[in-house]
Amino acid sequence: MTETAAQEQTTANTPANVEVDTSYENDSAYGDELSAYSASLTASVLEYRHENGRRYHKYRDGSYLLPNDESESDRLDMLHELCLMALHRKLYLAPIKNPQRVIDLATGTGLWAIDFADQHPDAEVIGCDLSPIQPSLVPPNVKFLVDDIESEWAYESNPFDFIHARYLTTSIKDYEKLIKQCYRSTKPGGWVEFQDWDAYPLCQDGSLKDTGFKKFFDEVIGAFEDTGYVARPGAKLEQWFKEAGFVNIHVEKFIIPYGVWPKDRHLKKLGAWNQAQLESAGFEGGAMAVLTRFKQWTKEEVVVLASQARADGRKRDIHAMFNFWVVYGQRPEN
Repeated sequence: MTETAAQEQTTANTPANVEVDTSYENDSAYGDELSAYSASLTASVLEYRHENGRRYHKYRDGSYLLPNDESESDRLDMLHELCLMALHRKLYLAPIKNPQRVIDLATGTGLWAIDFADQHPDAEVIGCDLSPIQPSLVPPNVKFLVDDIESEWAYESNPFDFIHARYLTTSIKDYEKLIKQCYRSTKPGGWVEFQDWDAYPLCQDGSLKDTGFKKFFDEVIGAFEDTGYVARPGAKLEQWFKEAGFVNIHVEKFIIPYGVWPKDRHLKKLGAWNQAQLESAGFEGGAMAVLTRFKQWTKEEVVVLASQARADGRKRDIHAMFNFWVVYGQRPEN
């Protein structure tokens, strides 16, 4: 692929300028290969950590700083719909053909794996996550495992046609290692696709300056990065794929607004869903553990910070947006 072609692919979904809808006036509208520790569920897998009114995983306690309770599950399901809308109802963009063996990393509530299994009934689909929060009634060709994707894998001897990972931001400390593990566990000619955020907001008109919305992400993203997590992986994925050895790498960047301020109807709809998922449980859920465990904030201080972000995010003169990246690559045939 030429450099010019790559640039065209990268910018295809990135408008030069997102126009503000000035007519908007209503602020309120809007397991064979299982590793030993996952072969049989230990007590820690089924236990939970309760803290500051939220529930967290106990298996590999502390390695993931977002909740796993019902409110968070609902938010993850909303994110699933948001990503489908952004990708025009596509679960993936990689040019896979007749996949027989597929894994969804950090599957969350498992909706992506379930939908993929429905679309590809001949494929064996695995979804793995630290928390067993997936439904029990699923297609016969999908199964869920409790596993830590940042630990050593044991899939090289039985590799995959397709490996998928989505919004791992603020949950992974070593993306380079993870992507290299994906390379080793992909069949020659197979594909790996990561869909991930730059979790820090941007705007085109300076309207985020001195807002509670910006302060929230300054504090929370800073805390995650200080703790060793990658919070802005999207733009780095292409380089990590190259370093791992992938070829035929394809990059696309999507704009995801926050709120219904864009004039474009598609972007307006994306913005409404993005606002809904963050307002539902995302602000407190994203901030609570990292700020109280590592930055000595109180629960009450986190609630105030989240409330200020939520209030500013509803103002029609604040035009926040996020970059969402889709990067896929192929393991060479030879």
